[in-house]
Amino acid sequence: MSTLPRILTIMGSGETAPTMVSTHRKLVATLPAPVDAVIVDTPFGFQENAPELASRAIDYFKVSVNIDTKVAGLVRLHDTHIAADPVSVERGLRLVDSATYLFAGPGSPTYALRQWAGSRFADVLRSKVQNGGIVTFASAAALTLGKYTVPVYEIYKVGEDVRLVDGLNVLGDIGVNAVVIPHYDNAEGGNHDTRYCYLGDTRLTLLESMLDEDTFVLGVDEHTAVVIDLDADSCTVAGNGTVTVRHKGSSRIFETGDVFSLDVLRNPTTQHTSGKMSAKAVATGDNQRSITNNTVTSLGQVATTCTERFNEALDARDPIAAARAALELEQAIHEWSADSLQSEDADRARASLRAMISSLGDLAVSGARDPREVVAPFVEALLSLRATVRAEKRFDLSDTIRDTFADIGVEVRDTPSGVEWQLRD
Repeated sequence: MSTLPRILTIMGSGETAPTMVSTHRKLVATLPAPVDAVIVDTPFGFQENAPELASRAIDYFKVSVNIDTKVAGLVRLHDTHIAADPVSVERGLRLVDSATYLFAGPGSPTYALRQWAGSRFADVLRSKVQNGGIVTFASAAALTLGKYTVPVYEIYKVGEDVRLVDGLNVLGDIGVNAVVIPHYDNAEGGNHDTRYCYLGDTRLTLLESMLDEDTFVLGVDEHTAVVIDLDADSCTVAGNGTVTVRHKGSSRIFETGDVFSLDVLRNPTTQHTSGKMSAKAVATGDNQRSITNNTVTSLGQVATTCTERFNEALDARDPIAAARAALELEQAIHEWSADSLQSEDADRARASLRAMISSLGDLAVSGARDPREVVAPFVEALLSLRATVRAEKRFDLSDTIRDTFADIGVEVRDTPSGVEWQLRD
């Protein structure tokens, strides 16, 4: 029997987006075939569209990662008002227990913790991390891995005070006392600070003051992952952004491609030199960190870029380039269709694509060539005829040619330098 790798992967977001495909594939490649992959649907189990989200995740792994997945079906393990089916719960826990690749993603961390409480889910998860298998938790699910969990929905959406909720502390079992903060570089707020999983700097600083002396913040940017290999005692940053180890306002930032010792997370206040490590030290916190980059991290960004290229092509009367931009957007809509955190991006992208198709229809009617270029030979012929009849003083014919120009929208002007003409709008 093959020995399974012991890998815990924490993703900041983008877990079912094109940006994380290569990370999933590299992880899956370390497992013996066939891969027994299971999606834990608890974090989004409270949502009415939970079956749709699960189906989209299945499609993502099938098409993009080339593996089949099963859904645990653990949307509700117990509830005050609705009794959970014990048979379904046990079936789901067996699937989790037997999985070689376990994935959980978006939703509500507090809902997930409430459902998992009192079940053997946490024990099964800990056993997998310790004994063999790959666990990939992202977004809301990632929040549950630490010593404490931040109730993001309650704070950001409802307005509750900053507080801590006990987490699964799977990280504590491997000697890492941390609070995981995904979406660390979030910039959705525009004119207000939504970094640090929508907390902003003020609330993150308050949260830090509530932590034990030996507990730190592990921040994972959007579309970024930290891959913790317990067998190699190493951590690798993958994806588009950075991973931050922040303790009492002081941060060390690890960039994509950096590999560092797991001891860095076990002892964040100690300077380490083992392993390949390229970290930026930020003594005053993360207030000055840039939250923008040129990497594509959303369908909305792709739609904006494709629309700009489409409009430029229309201005240049280049229908091939315009069609190419439209096709690129259509492909992006397909590739991002499984991403669970697109908000209104998908609707805006489809609206942009429809506008492109409409514009291409108009272009087909009017023609892509410059109208002046099309009519120039005919206008020049009439102007030559006009010059001849005027030289012969055939003003009746000259007037007829003038009226013809007016009828077809050509404005002719006699200037000291010669005859000029233009098309009226």
